Parts: sequence; structure tokens; C-alpha cells
Amino acid sequence: MLLTLRQQLSRFSHLLQDELFPVVEAEVGELGEKARLLVAILEMIPLGRFIPCSQGWNGRPPRDRYVIACAFIAKSVYNFPQTSDLLERLRSDEQLRMICGWKRGEVLPHESTFSRAFAEFARMELPQFVHEALVRETQQDRLIGHIARDSTAIEAREKFPETASQAAAAKAAAKTKAPATKKPKQSLRGRKLGPAKRWKGGKPPRRPASTDTRIHRQRSMPLDAMLKELSRDCAIGAKANSKGQQSYWRGYKLHLDVADGQIPVSALLTGANVHDSQVAIPLATMSSQRVTYCYELMDAAYDAADILDHSRAMGHVPIVDPANRGRKTKSTFLPGKALREFTWAEQDRFRERTMVERVNGRLKDEFGARYVRVRGAAKVMAHLMFGVLALTADQLLRLGPPIS
Repeated sequence: MLLTLRQQLSRFSHLLQDELFPVVEAEVGELGEKARLLVAILEMIPLGRFIPCSQGWNGRPPRDRYVIACAFIAKSVYNFPQTSDLLERLRSDEQLRMICGWKRGEVLPHESTFSRAFAEFARMELPQFVHEALVRETQQDRLIGHIARDSTAIEAREKFPETASQAAAAKAAAKTKAPATKKPKQSLRGRKLGPAKRWKGGKPPRRPASTDTRIHRQRSMPLDAMLKELSRDCAIGAKANSKGQQSYWRGYKLHLDVADGQIPVSALLTGANVHDSQVAIPLATMSSQRVTYCYELMDAAYDAADILDHSRAMGHVPIVDPANRGRKTKSTFLPGKALREFTWAEQDRFRERTMVERVNGRLKDEFGARYVRVRGAAKVMAHLMFGVLALTADQLLRLGPPIS
């Protein structure tokens, strides 16, 4: 007989309460709330399945990567800002050290070893693979009602990458031993200063919709090709808040698909200057490969015809907050286009979109997404995905009986 997800989580919770926690407490002492959560998460996620074994290799054997990976999960669960804070806690907290896999403080690796191991995890995309396996194993037999999609700002401490033109100018200047020429001054919008162009009738002629946009091309592209087109370089991002005020940051964007129950299903990282609509089709493709769902809930940033058509072609029902660009009146008698509005059923379902906002908030406040202290898109994504992995396991545990 096949068990539902809730029945599986109920059995897992009873196994933790009756068998695992007593054994662990007999070894390390009474567990606190965070320690119990960490033990449950490490028991649930298939972490060891994706870490290669180094036994039998030539040369000096490296430190146990599985134990270090458990420590990075603990860093996200305990919300430590830096790896040095994690190491300091491991030296002083015997219980946490033994849960991660070290019996004595003298055998703790140096901080540089943690750094090299983290670079390996980022290069092999370890947390991404573990998260995908966890989602597939727990959600494959579940029909999900809603997928909420949104992005959140990720601030980073790094410089912008050098463009090709800047590199060529610097190379030419180095050969001639002369400073690189500066660009002529332009206006704030990048146009040359001068009189404004006037159009006949006061308005520019309407241009037909282009079929060579990235969103249109994505509809016929495989997932790997879509991801290669998206920029992952550090950049300046801008976003309007609920009051219409612009906020700016330097860094990246984390794009999430969140299922009912506040369970992250898919995640992508792009530069902060990538618009949300450019990531909608890749995220929908990733989520459709992992789970089965009915509705896609998105805000006005995703209101594009190609996105809506692609969602319907995949068998989903898109519910997108209407952008109403160029629509200024609700009257059907006055000139102008009428505003698009939700039906009462769409309005009721669209309220579920707030779950992705709650996931973004928890990820930053409780699982370390606010403290990005690494550089490069691969390492930033690995840091964030350790938090997403811990958050996903925590939300799955909340669907079952409470852990006490």
C-alpha cells in the first residue's frame, strides 16, 4: 500500500521521537530545539549519496567531506554569519560538534580546509543536487495545487566583472603605456545631449511586437541553453517596493518556485540586473520536471504573452497580476483600453502567492541568506542553496506531527 506524504512524515517523526533522539541524547546529552531540528534535517536529506568517497586515491587523503557538509548545514540552521563563527561554536559546543561528526575538538579542520571544501561543493553543485533529490523523493506522488514564483534581492560584497570592451581598452593602454580614454559625457539615460526628437502627431509610431526576444526564444530552447543565456555576474539591481519607491542593491537575484506548504521546489541565481520575466520559463521547466502542479501564481513583472502561452502549453493555469500597461480607465464608455481585473476565483487563488514572500523572509532571517560573505556566482548559489535545503527539510517536517 502506498503511503501519502503526510503518512510518511508521520512515520518519520515517530522514528525520530522513539528511536533516534533517545540514542543521540544518550551519547551527547539532552538536545535543544535547534539541535533537534539539525538532527532531523541531517537524517532526512540524502546528503551522503552525492559526496564522492576519496578512499583508495593517490596521495594524502583529504578530510571527510561528508562531515564538513553537515557542518555547513548546521551553519544555515544556526544562522551563523561567517564560517569563523561556525568554527568557534564547534570548538566550544561539544554537542554540536558530535552531531556534525567530530568527537574531539582537536580533530577539527582548519578554516582554510573548510574554504577548500566549500569551493568543491560549489563547483560540483552539491546542495542543488541534494535539494532536487529531496524534492523528487517527497513530492513525486503529490498533486500540488499552486506554485508561487518570485525573486528576492541578494546583496554581495564584490566588484563588477570587467566587460570585453574594458578588457580590450586596458590591454591596449598597457601596450602603449597610456591611460585608457574616457567615454564622452552623456545624459543620465545614455543619450547624447541635444534637442528632443519630435514625432508627427506627438507620439512615436507603434512598433510591432518583436519575435526575437529572449522570452520568445526560450519557448523552443532546452533548459541548459536557457540557463546559459542568463547572466550570473554581479550587477546593480533595482526594485520598486509596495509604495512605488525604488530600492537599489549590488549583487544577485535568487528566483524561487514555492509549492503549497511553503516548500521551495526550484531555485535559480542571476545577476541583479536580470528582469524577473527572463527567468519565468526556465523556472517553470525545472519545476515541471520535478513535481506535478496546476496553477502558477506570479506578480505583474511576469505579465507577458509568451510566458502565459508557455504556461498554458505545459498544462498549467497562469494567474498573473495584470500589469495594465497603457490602461488608465475602468470605464467602457470613455476612450482608452479597459483595465484588466481578476475574477473572484482568480483573486481568491492569488492570495496564496504570499507564501513565496514568507519563504524569502525566512530564508534571510533564519537560514543565512542575509549573510553572503563569499564571491562569485557559484559560491553564492552554494551558500544560498544550503539554506534553501535546510528550509525545505524544515517545512516538510512541519507537515507531520511536531518534533518535541
